[in-house]
Amino acid sequence: MAFSVAVVLPVALPGSAAAATERPKAPVATGYLGAVSSIDADASEIGTKVLRDGGNAVDAAVATAAALGVTDPFSAGVGGGGFVVFYEARTGKVHTLDGRETAPSTADENLFVENGKAIPFEEAVTSGLSIGAPGTPATWRDAVRKWGSRPLPKLLEPAAELASGGFTVDKTFHDQIANNAKRFSAFPSTRSLYLPDGAPPEVGSRFANPDLAATYRLLAAQGVDALYRGDLGAEVAATVQQPPVDPAAGLKVRSGELSTEDLAAYRVEQRAPTRSGYRGLDVYGMPAPSSGGIAIAEALNILEHTDVAKLDKTAYLHHFLESTRLAFADRNRWVGDPAFVDVPSKELLSQRFADSRACLLDPALAQQSPVPPGDPRDPVPCATGQAPAPTPYEGEHTTHLTTADRWGNVVAYTLTIEQEGGSGIVVPGRGFLLNNELTDFSFTPVTPGVPDPNLPGPGKRPRSSMTPTIVLEHGKPLLALGSPGGASIITTVLQVLLGRLERGMSLVDAIAAPRASQRNSDNAQVEQAFLDQPETAELRAKGQEFAAAPSEIGAVTGVERLRDGRWLAAAEPVRRGGGSARVVLPWEWPWDR
Repeated sequence: MAFSVAVVLPVALPGSAAAATERPKAPVATGYLGAVSSIDADASEIGTKVLRDGGNAVDAAVATAAALGVTDPFSAGVGGGGFVVFYEARTGKVHTLDGRETAPSTADENLFVENGKAIPFEEAVTSGLSIGAPGTPATWRDAVRKWGSRPLPKLLEPAAELASGGFTVDKTFHDQIANNAKRFSAFPSTRSLYLPDGAPPEVGSRFANPDLAATYRLLAAQGVDALYRGDLGAEVAATVQQPPVDPAAGLKVRSGELSTEDLAAYRVEQRAPTRSGYRGLDVYGMPAPSSGGIAIAEALNILEHTDVAKLDKTAYLHHFLESTRLAFADRNRWVGDPAFVDVPSKELLSQRFADSRACLLDPALAQQSPVPPGDPRDPVPCATGQAPAPTPYEGEHTTHLTTADRWGNVVAYTLTIEQEGGSGIVVPGRGFLLNNELTDFSFTPVTPGVPDPNLPGPGKRPRSSMTPTIVLEHGKPLLALGSPGGASIITTVLQVLLGRLERGMSLVDAIAAPRASQRNSDNAQVEQAFLDQPETAELRAKGQEFAAAPSEIGAVTGVERLRDGRWLAAAEPVRRGGGSARVVLPWEWPWDR
């Protein structure tokens, strides 16, 4: 029987004449030889070209991440950190890299305390005090050394070209500068880059960052030790210790104590991933100091004995909200940097502990937050005796990318500089913003009298909610995904997983669905489209309470391996202006249409 197929070959490559115009975005793509999904079309195309030229998923992830440092600099870049989860096709094993930022060696639990009180959060955000030792360049180096097939300089060059030649400003880029114009304008180095005429670049204009291009080429020529042991690091430390603030701005900017010795001491940690079984699948995630893998596993374990696929939509959403309410109660109490606190990871990941929590889930009635945590080392069914630990605020402006290659390797990589625009401080002459990641620490214990695993400490990594996730079926990749969004990352990833695995949605439809985020608070944070659903009234009748999110929740990217061997890349259709899903060899069967 004869049939036709549609094959579309990509033509516009970075550096070509076609790349001089705004590159179109598409939220879904299917085909062979590999896939890349990110929030940005230029970054996704750079990663796809690496795959097309024979690079593997790790190579593509690093090249894409470097490009996002150009086009999505208010979410990620050289001055930040992140987490990598990697499926290695050759061995069938899942690995992780912890590139989380670290506090200075002088930090103690009173890092953000003055005169016996926590300093205002907004003052901590824009300060040297909030800046940790960046982990992103070391993560790129270590990922490529361990699993890549291309030298790091070659992978940085496309991003350097993009920064040098410029890209088309979209509404998201413009708005992120506008949102931060007051604090950006307080630093001459930031102002000259992002507000050169006193206003953000116009949508549709070209934006270039030659200083960042030079920084990438410095890292390529000297290696990342230029940051950790060289002149670049000395400039970073000087910027932290004496923030280059314009006195006329009238902005109180505290100095920090990050030193060149702190940078030289920085190490990326390779950690065993979290692993949990769900409906015959293996779900792998990032361990502590990320809380993402642990919380996702606990929520799925809580739902394990419920036929989620057969619940009506209201009951499904109720179970979803209650599972994360419980998971956050436990995450807040027990998860921190494992080098400093004894994190009971094995017990938190166990079905036994989840079952002791699942009996608190009433199908007819929502629990009242904050729900107390359980004791994973001595689980007592339905216990409610401990003091609750509320969820502190986390910055929401992170980014996530997902890659896969022709050999079956898969990377889920979430990276960040924390707040939108990080600390707001561009290292003079270097073209990149420094993180404000240390604000992810608890400023003071969240529950007085109860040990808090997330207080600051010397060289300590703040707890994170970043949740890069890979799901295997019979030992082979089924899908991988992740999202930005601060603490809402965990609920976003879980909601997409349940939509795809339980509710019969395609990956892109699961990504597009209206979002809710219950983090053991009185009100679940929800998007307006969630409030507009008819099921919302029924959920309120069960005691669920909602508050409209100030903006969209998350910006997911993911890849899925289809039964016929093709890769499907998926990204946001609308959120953050839509994402960019690409494959190396687009291939569409007639029944896909």
